[in-house]
Amino acid sequence: MSGGLRAGVELGGTKTIAVIGREREILERIAFPTTTPDETLGAVADQLRVWHRQYQPEALGIASFGPIALGARHVVRGHMLPTPKAGWSGADILGVLSGAMPGPVALHTDVTAAALAEQRWGAARGLEDLVYITVGTGVGMGIIAGGRPVTGRMHPEAGHLRVPRLPGDDFAGVCLFHGDCLEGLASGPAIAARTGMTADVLPQDHPAWLPVADALAEGIAALMLTLACERIVIGGGVGLGRPHLLAMAKARIAAKLGGYLPSLDDAEIGAMIVPAALGSDAGPLGALALAELALTGGASVPAQDGGC
Repeated sequence: MSGGLRAGVELGGTKTIAVIGREREILERIAFPTTTPDETLGAVADQLRVWHRQYQPEALGIASFGPIALGARHVVRGHMLPTPKAGWSGADILGVLSGAMPGPVALHTDVTAAALAEQRWGAARGLEDLVYITVGTGVGMGIIAGGRPVTGRMHPEAGHLRVPRLPGDDFAGVCLFHGDCLEGLASGPAIAARTGMTADVLPQDHPAWLPVADALAEGIAALMLTLACERIVIGGGVGLGRPHLLAMAKARIAAKLGGYLPSLDDAEIGAMIVPAALGSDAGPLGALALAELALTGGASVPAQDGGC
């Protein structure tokens, strides 16, 4: 009883979700805590075997936190690369999960999967060139160009772009690798380190929002200049949970561009940069979208490298 059914797995840093569905309809959803690779991947693989017997889904999509080796020429493709998530470096994500469900499989990052879901059913529906930015525990980006997920040597890591700082801002940033990159300045942990308060309780008029919004505006302006994308979709716990942050960032983008893109006035910027529409379903739906790409041959990984 396949009937166009797909299976999807969203492997998150704290929670993993497995789904079975058709198009945007999720028929079953089961959540697992993300603990050790053996425990978490084993539990998910067991569930996939159950669904394989029960539903015979036609393909599997895996949306994983990263960094993860995606390129076909990578000697450990499908494995987790060095990650701050304890015990997960080197974990064989693709091998364990694909072994539980015969058929086409596509693997990509969770943020790229969310970009695919927003492109297909959400805030960027019908567009071929977009960026999905999640602002939460980290800052991650999924890039869709010409309708395909961007994967070159690895997946995009534009959340680690270095951005200019506001004059006089001496906050060191929290990124373990770069300090004051975009993630180090604008993520939830960065806000907490700067203020001693989490983003969900920080007053809207707190002065710390200004450098956070400015960093986000710098990053978005850089994306506009490099990718010429049709839409930029903002998601994540901070990005969606504190909508004034997006408003503050958008108000600063025209000045960052300095008139170089004169067609992008404030109204056009407002229409181009939008909040995500799918909320917490973006990841699971994105995994189903990856499964569809695996089935149709449109997925760029892991079978072959896609260009940037």
